[in-house]
Amino acid sequence: MLQLHYIREKKDEAIARLAIKNFDAKIILEQVLELDNERRRTQNELDSLLNEANTIAKQVGDLYKEGKKAEADDLKNKSTAVKESSGKLAEALKSLEEQQHNLLILVPNTPSVKVPKGKTPADNENVFQEGEIPKLYAGAKPHWELAEQYDLIDFELGVKLTGAGFPVYKGKAARLQRALINFFLDKATAEGYLEIQPPIMVNEASGYGTGQLPDKEGQMYHSTIDNLYLIPTAEVPITNIYRDVIVKTEQLPIKMCGYTPCFRREAGSYGKDVRGLNRLHQFDKVEIVQIAHPDKSYETLEQMREYVAGLLRSLELPFRTLKLCGGDMSFASALTYDFETFSAAQEKWLEVSSVSNFETFQSNRLKLRFKEGDAKTQLAHTLNGSALALPRIVASLLENNQTTEGIKIPKALQPYTGFSLIN
Repeated sequence: MLQLHYIREKKDEAIARLAIKNFDAKIILEQVLELDNERRRTQNELDSLLNEANTIAKQVGDLYKEGKKAEADDLKNKSTAVKESSGKLAEALKSLEEQQHNLLILVPNTPSVKVPKGKTPADNENVFQEGEIPKLYAGAKPHWELAEQYDLIDFELGVKLTGAGFPVYKGKAARLQRALINFFLDKATAEGYLEIQPPIMVNEASGYGTGQLPDKEGQMYHSTIDNLYLIPTAEVPITNIYRDVIVKTEQLPIKMCGYTPCFRREAGSYGKDVRGLNRLHQFDKVEIVQIAHPDKSYETLEQMREYVAGLLRSLELPFRTLKLCGGDMSFASALTYDFETFSAAQEKWLEVSSVSNFETFQSNRLKLRFKEGDAKTQLAHTLNGSALALPRIVASLLENNQTTEGIKIPKALQPYTGFSLIN
């Protein structure tokens, strides 16, 4: 959530920055400021009445001590009227604060000045590419056909058990899933991330804290009886660990990682581009999260970017890194890098990770602050990244490593899988 002082002091800048995200903020920010002016006027009136009430209370006490009961009773009547007015102002203030908050949570984060302009993924900036595109043998197959050939993943059984987008992994594919999870977690903990095993359902406050609500409410599975949400990513519960927390400067950066299944409704996603593992409603992912000092968060973002690149190198996958344009960024992000691996059988790039800096957008919602010495508390910066999401990694591994003898497993994974070939 944008900070009020930023909107007050730099409204025109905020409108211009949000336009890069193709969000017209002029009307809503003016409404926020109108409410803020009214809120501050109401607060001043309330403070004045409360001071008057305190003064009257002291005077009443003094009059009673002096035996001036009649005068004291007259002042008590005045005090009652002041209290009634104060109560009405307090209710009005609460209403104004709620109205202002309800508008603020609809406004996306302002993108960093480093974000390129653009409206669609075609406008994203390719900042890095590495690895050779595999040349497959004649008759190479996409992963959904390989899954059927080697009895690895049963998409139809998933439909029977739950519905489309909930595949069943079997045998060596199940082992490969578990191997990737353990590999990613081991890499993260070796890099200094504290492993967290969080709940996979969160309350409404957690969804609002990281910006999924209300923006992505229609994309989240919602248990209405208990008002709990299945998580779309481990970012939500892990970052919310520090909701309403003040940390010390020396604790920064705070590095956490966690494996969870993730759930996304992905409403309206159909067609050949989402076939097989390309887009699922349930998938596994290891997430990395950092809470950083504002002065160091972009340095941290680059470190996280290089870390994800290292994972893809270990898996021997060709990849590229894209800096997302304003029109392709998430609601909460200030700057995002996407990682894509090349799927040789499908002959296209598949997104496998996003690494983002949210600056103070999430921490303002979370009230996540840090204290430096005797100075006032400040909002920390939050960052996260997929390290990595499994479905398209599995798709790329199966397709890029297929041979006439079977599907080869990268050397880095073999100690985790216990086999070097799927045949």
